[in-house]
Parts: sequence; structure tokens; C-alpha cells
Amino acid sequence: MNTPIPVVHLNGQNLPAEDACVPVLDRGFIFGDGVYEMIPVFGGRPFRLDEHLRRLENSLDEVRIPNPHTHAQWTALIQELIDENGGGDQSLYLQVTRGPAARDHALPKKPAPTVFAMSNPLRAPAAETLEEGIKAITLDDIRWARCHIKAISLLPNILLRQTALDAGAAEAILIRDGYATEGAASNLFVVFDKTPGGVLVTPPKGPHLLPGITRDVILELAETHGIAHREADIRRENLAHASEIWVTSSTKEILPVTTLDGKPVGEGRPGPVFQKMYALYQAHKARLQDG
Repeated sequence: MNTPIPVVHLNGQNLPAEDACVPVLDRGFIFGDGVYEMIPVFGGRPFRLDEHLRRLENSLDEVRIPNPHTHAQWTALIQELIDENGGGDQSLYLQVTRGPAARDHALPKKPAPTVFAMSNPLRAPAAETLEEGIKAITLDDIRWARCHIKAISLLPNILLRQTALDAGAAEAILIRDGYATEGAASNLFVVFDKTPGGVLVTPPKGPHLLPGITRDVILELAETHGIAHREADIRRENLAHASEIWVTSSTKEILPVTTLDGKPVGEGRPGPVFQKMYALYQAHKARLQDG
């Protein structure tokens, strides 16, 4: 059975992925000069679209690329691409580069941004992963000082994640100046047992971590359902005292880390706060899928 060729969007046109071409002098190709967004789609509907488009706008402003579309145009483009690829649950990728120009570090005076979008099936984490959790290691954060920008130049993240994979782990938890910031491709949550049920802690937003949309949803669910939580710095050495550690992202959703640097986290299995939050997140998602 042949796999259908996905439909992608490139500069105002929807076409088969194999037919999409970008000029070799595009600054995204030459310099990694661009930004991106990952948007989960549930039941044919983009999840938290307004928040994702605001984050895209913030990234574009930070790197001084003019936004090529209005909010309404982005919404129409995204929904059309979702429909072209069959609806259901998808992972939608948006990318905006500064566009083609002569190779020069100086910014072109009149950029013509390249807009690319593609969609892939969104698959839930395997049941085994949710039952057993994942392994992670801590690594020094070698990235730049503006990690709140969702830039396409992800080579440091790639190298950090591969170091984790080479060590038999699924993710790297990054350490900067003695504090845990986030994962190589995820946000970080830690449960400390200071009260019955524990306190859920995540590092505060700032230039050293990406402000995740899923991260914000988890904090909202914690607030709504009475789960003790706060945003606070997490010292590296305190990770060893955590009863639970999670990593989150639009595609990972929520994954429990049950082994960190070769040692069990808490009792070495997904904890009760994770179980509660995972159920709340799935119920929240199901409401969107059901319309």
C-alpha cells in the first residue's frame, strides 16, 4: 500500500511535498534565518491557535522578519492545509524565513519572507511509555541567550538531544548556571513533596527557555483543579529530591521521566500527580476533538 504524499503550503500555494522547492539562496537555507511553530491538531481543529500565532508573531518581531500574513490569513491557510491532509489529529509545522537574498550577514532592506507549512499525522505516546516513563540525562545548556525565540537554527538542540539518545535516554534536561531550564525539545515540570500530593514546579518564563503552549495549558489545568503549583527556579541538585519529573511539548504532550542520570526519580515509575494531570489533559483534548 502506497503512503499518500502529503500536501504542503509554500508561498501561497498548496502542492504535493515532492513538488515544493525553495531557492538555494533562501536565508533559511544559508543562515538558518527564520522561525517556526508546531501546532497540534485535534479532530481537525488547531489547538490553541491564537496562542501559537501570538508566539509566532513574537518570534518574528524578535528577529525582525515582517509577518507575511494577518491573523485571519494565517487561520485560513492553516485550516485549508489541515483539510487538504484529511483532518483528524495532525502535527502542523509552520516556518517563516527571511527569504532569498544575496549571501550577506547584513539584513536585506526589503525581505520577501518564505512561508512554508506541512502537516504530519499526530500519534499519541505509546502506552508502554506512559506506563514506564522515559530516561533523561542532565547536560550543560550550550544554546544561545535568546531561547524564547522559536528559531529554526536548532543545531545546539539537535546535538544535546543526540547526546541523550547516545546515552540511552530519550531527552536531555538542560542546566544553565546551576539551574534546570527545560529539555532539549521540551518544557520541564518537577513535583516536590512539600505538601500532600506535592507541589508542581516549572521554571519561570524568560530568555533561557521557550514559552511552551502545552506548558501554559498544564498550569491552567493545575489552577482549575486545585493542584498546588508555582513557577520557580529549580536548582540542579534539587532534581535528585524530586518525586516526579515531566517533560512537555505540543507533540510529546506530557511524558514522565522515571530515570534521571541513571537513578530512579521518586519510586521509579510515573507518579500520582502525573496520572491526574495526564487524565485532565486528555479530557481537555477530547472536548476539542468532539467539537
